[in-house]
Amino acid sequence: MRVAILSSGGKDSSVAWWWAKCNGWDIECLVTVSITGNDSWMFQIPGTDMVEHQAKLAGLDWLRVESEGLQEREILDLEESLMKLNIDGIVSGALRSDYQKSRIEQMCERLSIKSWTPLWHQDSLQHMKGLVENNFKVMITGVGCEGLDERWIGHILTEKSLLEMEELSKEYRFNIDGEGGEYETLVVAGPHLEGELRVMGTSRWDGVRGELEIKSVELIKP
Repeated sequence: MRVAILSSGGKDSSVAWWWAKCNGWDIECLVTVSITGNDSWMFQIPGTDMVEHQAKLAGLDWLRVESEGLQEREILDLEESLMKLNIDGIVSGALRSDYQKSRIEQMCERLSIKSWTPLWHQDSLQHMKGLVENNFKVMITGVGCEGLDERWIGHILTEKSLLEMEELSKEYRFNIDGEGGEYETLVVAGPHLEGELRVMGTSRWDGVRGELEIKSVELIKP
């Protein structure tokens, strides 16, 4: 099976990528929709340029698709780029968004390729625990909900900090898997990568939400 991985560089698309790799499939490239506008109905906005560095660590090609993020237009921007690839399907990290999953499936139907969403409706907490247990280094690059403050920005999840996040999610009633936009992530190492990203940056915090402004990235290969 020859596939492309729809990747934002975050935790969900990284696990979906690993799933395809474990299946022994040929990965044609990583595909990232880079939003040039201020908002998107479907795709992550901050930190997506980091996928280029992940691709280099894995020895894969990277396809960057620019889109303004306009509703219905952004999926067509992706579709026009995928038309040029010789693939059997696309693998994505859709976890709970019916809006995202349905539009990807409709796009794949038009392209006569398959859509795989291996994480669909996984239990939120088990999904997060699986990340840590399988040695994914998940860095929190942005926070935007009550209960997650500035100290989480740039933090790499551990078994201990995930337990803390679990308690905070219960207290402040946010989704522990971040599916409501509570936080954004970047995977800097994991079983799908040959090496690690060393990310340097500064935290920007306005008292309610914040993000990591990445200044430099170093590729650390084994």
